[in-house]
Amino acid sequence: MKISTRAGKMPASPIRKLVPYAEKAKKKGIKVYHLNIGQPDIPTPEVFFNRLRENLGDVVAYSHSAGTLELRRAFLKYYASYGIELAENEIIVTNGGSEAVIFAMAAIADPGDEIIVIEPFYANYKGFASLLDVKLVPVKAEVSRGYRLPDSKQFEDAITPKTKGILFSNPANPTGVVLTDEEIKRLIELAEKYDLFLISDEVYREFAFDGRNSISLLARYNNERVIMADSLSKRYSACGARIGLFATHNKEVYDAAMKFAQARLSPPTVAQLGAVGLLELGKEYTDKIKNEYQLRRDVVFEELSKIPGVILAKPEGAFYVSVALPVDDAERFVKWMLTDFNDHDETVMVAPLSGFYATEGIGKKEIRIAYVLEREKLKRACELLRMGIDIYNNL
Repeated sequence: MKISTRAGKMPASPIRKLVPYAEKAKKKGIKVYHLNIGQPDIPTPEVFFNRLRENLGDVVAYSHSAGTLELRRAFLKYYASYGIELAENEIIVTNGGSEAVIFAMAAIADPGDEIIVIEPFYANYKGFASLLDVKLVPVKAEVSRGYRLPDSKQFEDAITPKTKGILFSNPANPTGVVLTDEEIKRLIELAEKYDLFLISDEVYREFAFDGRNSISLLARYNNERVIMADSLSKRYSACGARIGLFATHNKEVYDAAMKFAQARLSPPTVAQLGAVGLLELGKEYTDKIKNEYQLRRDVVFEELSKIPGVILAKPEGAFYVSVALPVDDAERFVKWMLTDFNDHDETVMVAPLSGFYATEGIGKKEIRIAYVLEREKLKRACELLRMGIDIYNNL
């Protein structure tokens, strides 16, 4: 017996594949500062748990495949506050933002078709594409240019008769870039010129720093080319609730996604109960959380900037920073930090960035840091990283 070709080709998550090394370090009594994964330490708002206690019945039943009507209406009200006008039959509650992206890719692309991504990109896009046998075609954003959107010619050079769309996150995971008006306009022009879909992953919508606004594509370009993926995981520190959203004005695309949603039956009923309360918290709550992440960003940027040889741009949003390190191989270095390094029984874990690229062999010296811990812990984690780099390079 042998497994499928699809299973053999499925890439391991660069965010999670080194976790066994961290587990071994912990068994030896070493404290590991986890900056490898976007799991916030901010408490999930109490309203989530209150609504569960108040509304959970005797039977945990399936919900509608598109999600409960109560939650869909709460989402519509939330989006309207951002100038995004949608109808009940244009949105589907999903099992996290990941399922929304999978539905979008599956709805527009057949096996062998191509979707353009801006690399580095959220690493799991690669896994989704592998699962669907869709080819990701990368257009590279350069660390030396602050990972800004590549010029239009680079996109045009990547477009073929098999290209179906462009997939991007804004604010960007893993780089923290927030797209400007001009950059959004260029993506729209490319989609119109080459008849492409735009899949806009807006999981970090609220987290745009220094007075910036994250431009939601559906607010700017209310068009049937757009598919939006969203999630409550990050803005409300509710990653394990697995509540995301798929949205489009395109009826054909929506109907296809609904078939996928029906095949998986329903999103999690219990989590949907609590999610309604989260969406009612409003801008006062999300502004407070955004301000905290901006302060954390400032700490991490200041501390990393002190390390000789490090190359980075100040993140504009989300809660990640991509960094080029003065090491020979970032993945080897990250493993070494977990197996051979500690200071006073403490070490740090980050994510090697090579897994966030589709192009083989690049990103080898880069890492992604998720600044999801309290500021003092972040300061200590950066100190450990600096110490580790110095020792590693002198081995």
